[in-house]
Amino acid sequence: MSTPSAAALPIRRLTLRDLTACADLSENRGWQREEHKWGLLLTAGKAYGIDDPDGGLVAGCVVTEYGTHDRPDLGAIGMVLVAERHARQGIGRRLMRHVLSLMGPTPLTLHATPNGRPLYEELGFKVTGRAEMVVGRFVPEDTPSSVATRTATAEDLHGVLRLDEEVFGADRTPLITRLPAFADHLLVAEDGGRIIGYTAAWPNMDTHVVGPLIARDTQTAKALVAAVATRTDRPLRTDVDVRHEELLAWLRQRGMASVFSNSVMTYGIPELPGDWTRRFAPLTVAAG
Repeated sequence: MSTPSAAALPIRRLTLRDLTACADLSENRGWQREEHKWGLLLTAGKAYGIDDPDGGLVAGCVVTEYGTHDRPDLGAIGMVLVAERHARQGIGRRLMRHVLSLMGPTPLTLHATPNGRPLYEELGFKVTGRAEMVVGRFVPEDTPSSVATRTATAEDLHGVLRLDEEVFGADRTPLITRLPAFADHLLVAEDGGRIIGYTAAWPNMDTHVVGPLIARDTQTAKALVAAVATRTDRPLRTDVDVRHEELLAWLRQRGMASVFSNSVMTYGIPELPGDWTRRFAPLTVAAG
């Protein structure tokens, strides 16, 4: 009996039971396994994949929806991967078309690598921005920030959710409420008892990823990053909207280096909702 073509294999929903296969797929394409991140995406989002008859996955991707359950305001597509031996056969295009059909009129966003960008442009996505990944051991400043930061408590959750929706432009409650368990550190910045920013630091291989990073201004964003750095001995990593030039320059001065950039793309909307001036970095580029 002949083995069916990968292009004809069915697309199915992936679950947490597929975590190892998803991590294997990442590794197959030269990415880190990132099992901790996959666990979040598979539970907070909707993942789709194609099984390889020989074991593992031919391809996979994740969609994280924001807004009301029955009519999301925005969907973020991430982790679009096709196994090396099945690459350049139109499988990624087929998987993306499947997602587009499922999402219907819902506006979409994704962070595209240079290799993936031509496919997304072919499907109708437009480049609306860029995010720069910076990584390194943060060197603290001699003078402490005047912005007050502290570890978040359960009582802060309502304020964090309210600020996040205002800045992000859509309700992310199912994702943000997972942060206390997902992240090693969850911090808030406040002014007069009012939350003016927050961030999380979550473990990803040998680094702590700083994200989301939501802040009233650049000074507040700096204070949150510096506060995270005092709580970990790992290198930091974050993906900063390049319009925040002052923050990026400061991070480089503090020992972090730019290693990669992604194109921020949208589908069905001319630009992302919310207030970019206070949205410094995503939780992860895979979730928008």
